[in-house]
Amino acid sequence: MAMAMMTMRRAAALGARHILAASSSRAAPLRHMSADAGAAMEKIRAAGLLRTQGLIAGQWVDAYDGKTIEVQNPATGDVLANVSCMGSRETSDAIASANSTFYSWSKLTANERSKALRKWYDLIIAHKEELALLMTLEQGKPMKEALGEVNYGASFIEYFAEEAKRIYGDIIPPTLSDRRLLVLKQPVGVVGAITPWNFPLAMITRKVGPALACGCTVVVKPSEFTPLTALAAADLALQAGIPPGALNVVMGNAPEIGDALLQSTQVRKITFTGSTAVGKKLMAGSANTVKKVSLELGGNAPCIVFDDADIDVAVKGSLAAKFRNSGQTCVCANRILVQEGIYEKFASAFIKAVQSLQVGNGLEESTSQGPLINEAAVQKVEKFINDATSRGANMMLGGKRHSLGMTFYEPTVVGNVSNDMLLFREEVFGPVAPLIPFKTEEEAIHLANDTNAGLAAYIFTKSIPRSWRVSESLEYGLVGVNEGIISTEVAPFGGVKQSGLGREGSKYGVDEYLELKYICMGNMG
Repeated sequence: MAMAMMTMRRAAALGARHILAASSSRAAPLRHMSADAGAAMEKIRAAGLLRTQGLIAGQWVDAYDGKTIEVQNPATGDVLANVSCMGSRETSDAIASANSTFYSWSKLTANERSKALRKWYDLIIAHKEELALLMTLEQGKPMKEALGEVNYGASFIEYFAEEAKRIYGDIIPPTLSDRRLLVLKQPVGVVGAITPWNFPLAMITRKVGPALACGCTVVVKPSEFTPLTALAAADLALQAGIPPGALNVVMGNAPEIGDALLQSTQVRKITFTGSTAVGKKLMAGSANTVKKVSLELGGNAPCIVFDDADIDVAVKGSLAAKFRNSGQTCVCANRILVQEGIYEKFASAFIKAVQSLQVGNGLEESTSQGPLINEAAVQKVEKFINDATSRGANMMLGGKRHSLGMTFYEPTVVGNVSNDMLLFREEVFGPVAPLIPFKTEEEAIHLANDTNAGLAAYIFTKSIPRSWRVSESLEYGLVGVNEGIISTEVAPFGGVKQSGLGREGSKYGVDEYLELKYICMGNMG
């Protein structure tokens, strides 16, 4: 399993995993970038939210061997901080702390847990600007997107603070008159949560919120690319009264941390957002101790634009679905299928919209697309572009690194894409929009479903019957109709096929952290 977790950093960087903003080919001014970053860091420090140590049993601790890892700003390459590089020993202690705290946290009333979560939500909202600055600095997304993610991430804490009081059991009509049959819902226990870099707050709150609401305790392993947001959020949880040991954070040596979580019999559930390859290995590693598993894995989202679509609505929705977070989300429109009768008109309007988008440092107000997370991510995009052009695709816009340097990449539109290209078969995870013409509704459905992934899909049509037909035919867990931004805390998020197991968010997301217990009471007559 060490081999499984050794791929996590690289795979998470290229295949991990929502919040609106688009991208741009014009350069935002960068002359004040260093000064802005310095001022942002000072604001975060002044709020007491720049944490660089792990959190175990309510204490901020260094790695036991003193090792650290650098956290860099992808827009500039500057080192933001050195954080503790933890491993198996620290993770084992975090698990022990979570296990010990579980027995007291789970015995609190639902109302008491709800109040603590509500205070956490209030603190996140009170510090949303500092959290957004931190996120932009370590992940690269524009401030508009980062603020959106803070609100989105906080919404899960608010929602599950409310759902904590609505975890109901059941009474079953007995088969014998002197018996009473009851069903209880009880927390599963200690949860190991492994989260990606592309949504460093929301992917944590979407897991930790329902886990704590149910009475579980959690050990979080954030991405080593973006640990600062996770640590700041954990600090606010402590301030809110979440008890020491209920929420622990360890980061650093992914193979060691992953193995410790998988091998521990005290960890009863693994929840992971990231690449399909790593998800499969975590699933296999969980088998030895028969852990409950929920996985939100890679996507290959089709975006289908029919002849009868409203062009303006389709362009706006496709742009949002493709270019938010510089194309680095698992629900990004990875393949834009356009019916032949509207193809030229849509392509022209779409390219014009992409040309108006602004690339730059996320701290600049005009920026709508930041850098990719690292050099490996840029190289993956280049590999996909080279494969497409070698097989006959044509660059309609962009197709190369941005003049800003670093890991900035031009928003790109590719035409004449076919189903034998990497751009069609796999997740590009970058600002590249492939346009694929189709003739009939049946062909569009076939092309859309021709993948092992099944997370999100989008369709644009004015026809209500068609919207029903196609939505029901698409083999995806999420479908947006005439809308490119569909994720919300009140609806279930998750995929089918090789895009994962289970659901996050909504009332359905609570069940992922509960076990059913049947009680038969005899001699009750």
